Amino acid sequence: MSDSNQTINPATEEVIETYSLISREEAEGIVDQCHEAFSGWRQTRFLDRANVLRKTAELIRERKNEYAALMTREMGKTLAQGKQECDLCAAICEYTADQGAQVLADEPRNIDGGRGLVTYQPQGVIYGIQPWNFPLYQVIRYSAANLMAGNTVLLKHAANVWGMAVEVEQLYRDAGLPQNAFRTLLISHDVSDAVIEHKRVRGVTLTGSPGAGRIVAEKAGKALKKSVMELGSNDAYLVLADADIEKAVKFSVQGRVYNAGQTCVAAKRFIIDDAVYDQFRDAYVAAMKNVTFGDPTDPQTDIGPMARKDLRDGLHDQVRKSIDAGATCLLGGEIPEGKGCYYPPTVLENVTPGQPAYDAELFGPVAALIRVKDKAEAIAVANDSVYGLGGGIFSADEAEAIRIARDELDTGMVNINGYNLALPNMPFGGVKESGYGREHGGFGMLEFVNVKGVMISDG
Repeated sequence: MSDSNQTINPATEEVIETYSLISREEAEGIVDQCHEAFSGWRQTRFLDRANVLRKTAELIRERKNEYAALMTREMGKTLAQGKQECDLCAAICEYTADQGAQVLADEPRNIDGGRGLVTYQPQGVIYGIQPWNFPLYQVIRYSAANLMAGNTVLLKHAANVWGMAVEVEQLYRDAGLPQNAFRTLLISHDVSDAVIEHKRVRGVTLTGSPGAGRIVAEKAGKALKKSVMELGSNDAYLVLADADIEKAVKFSVQGRVYNAGQTCVAAKRFIIDDAVYDQFRDAYVAAMKNVTFGDPTDPQTDIGPMARKDLRDGLHDQVRKSIDAGATCLLGGEIPEGKGCYYPPTVLENVTPGQPAYDAELFGPVAALIRVKDKAEAIAVANDSVYGLGGGIFSADEAEAIRIARDELDTGMVNINGYNLALPNMPFGGVKESGYGREHGGFGMLEFVNVKGVMISDG
C-alpha cells in the first residue's frame, strides 16, 4: 500500500499535490492530543465557543476566492458555486453561534418530591469521515455543531480534496480554536478503522455512499459508539397535473445539474403526471440543452468536470445499462473526447424498475423521466426506493402539496415548488438507506451529547 496520495485536477488530469500519509501510531497520537484538548474546551462558555465560530465565518468570507479556487482545482466545482458554498458555510457557523446556547441550555423538569434537570454535556472526540463533493461544507456541517456542543473533532477527508482538509484545520486555528480541538488526519482506510476503535473516540459521523455507511456503522456499532450516517439517494421530484411547468422545469434543471449533479440531495428522478408529461419533457430537454459544461474557471460554464475519472466512467456505465434495459436517451449519454473528467447533461425517459436510472443513485448530471397516470401513482413511485433523503413536489395546490410532503413521502426533506440544497435552520438527513441522524437546524448539536438527567429531592 502506498504511503502517499496525489490530488488530481479533474479538468486537466494533472497532479496538483502529493501528500504523505501518517502512520497508525501518529494518528493515534493525534487522537490522544484531541482528547487532551477536550478537557479544556468542554469547560469553555457558550459565548467563547460562539465567538470562535463567528470568527470562522468571518475568515471564510475573507478567504472565499481562495477556497473556491481550491475546490475548482481539486474536484472541478465552478468558481461561482465554490463561492456559494463558502457563503453557506459562513451562515452555518453564524447560525450555530447564535442558537447554540439556547439549543444546549439546561432544561428544568417537574418530578415528584423534588425537581429535575436535563443537561446536554459534551462527550469527547467526534470523528468525521467526509466526501469530496462539497469539500468545505461537509466539514463545517458536522464540526461547527460539535465544537459548539463542547466536543473536539477529527476529520478524515476524501483523498482527492486533501488540500481543503489541510486548509480547514488552519482555518479553525486562525479563528482561535485551541490547537488540537480540530485535527485533520491524512490516513488510509486501515488506519481509519483503528481511529474508530480508539477508546478516546466517542462518536463517528460519515457522509458517503450506503456501502461506506454499512462498513463504518458496523465498525462503530461493534465498538458501541453512536454514529450519524448521511448517505446517498435518488431523490424523486413529482410534477403533478396542476404544476406550473415553467417553474418545474427551471428548478428541475437546477436541482439536477448543480455541482455537476454530484449532490446527495440532488433532484434525480422526475415523476411526471401523464397529463403534462409531454409538455414537461420537451421543455426540460430544451432547457438541459442550454446547460454548458467545460472549464470550471470560465464564468460562462454551468457545470465543470466530474470529480474523478472513475466516477465519470461509472456514471456512464449506469447510463448504458439503463439504455440496454429499455430506457431512451433524449440528450447526452456520450463521453466527450479530450482531457478532463467531463460528462454532458443527459436525459433518459422510459425509465422503469430494474434500470440503474430507476433503482440506483446516478451521481452526475443525468436525469430520469418517469411517466405516471396520476398523483397516487406518483407518490407510490417516489416511495418505491431504498433511499429516502430528499424530494420535491410541483403543484399549484400548495395545501395538498404540503399534505403529501408531510404525510406521504418517506424522506427526510421535501421541497415544494422550488429547490434547496441545505439551509442552516432546517434539519438535514434521511431515512432508509439514506442514513440516520440529523444535521443543521440545531439538531446536529444534540447528536453527540450526553443527555443527562439530574434528580434533586426536596428536604
